Amino acid sequence: MPEVTTPAHQVGDFFVDYEEKVFPDVKAEPGEKALVTFHTVAFEGSIGFVNLLQATRLLRKGFETSILLYGPGVTLGVQRGFPKLGDAAFPGHQNFNDQISKFMAEGGKVYACRFALQALYGHGEPSLIPGIRPINPLDVLDLVLLHRKDGALILDTWTL
Repeated sequence: MPEVTTPAHQVGDFFVDYEEKVFPDVKAEPGEKALVTFHTVAFEGSIGFVNLLQATRLLRKGFETSILLYGPGVTLGVQRGFPKLGDAAFPGHQNFNDQISKFMAEGGKVYACRFALQALYGHGEPSLIPGIRPINPLDVLDLVLLHRKDGALILDTWTL
């Protein structure tokens, strides 16, 4: 057997050069918009949370940023907790709620499809995190098209 002589990694060690930035830090021009859509289920992969972070980053870069929750994406926008709403039953349980609330507090807009909310997931509008705007299912496509007409960056989030 070959002998491993490399010392074990220690807490605080670096594995990569995290300070090198290859590309310029792009900021939005006045009036630029971004839309991040979510057709993904909360807690069934990292993409929902990662792109909530991306939406917040776009907002902080100066883009007028909106989030669209439709289909299973509405599950990111419902209030949760156990045993009471707002309680964290496990570490990370409130990640979606906290990130969406932070996004809205910083000026982002969040829309949720009423059809998916009720017909697919059995929730009513009072289930949504305060500040999320429920919309007609016919508004889902129009919201995307309006952003397209405005030349917005559109980031679609899907889980298959």
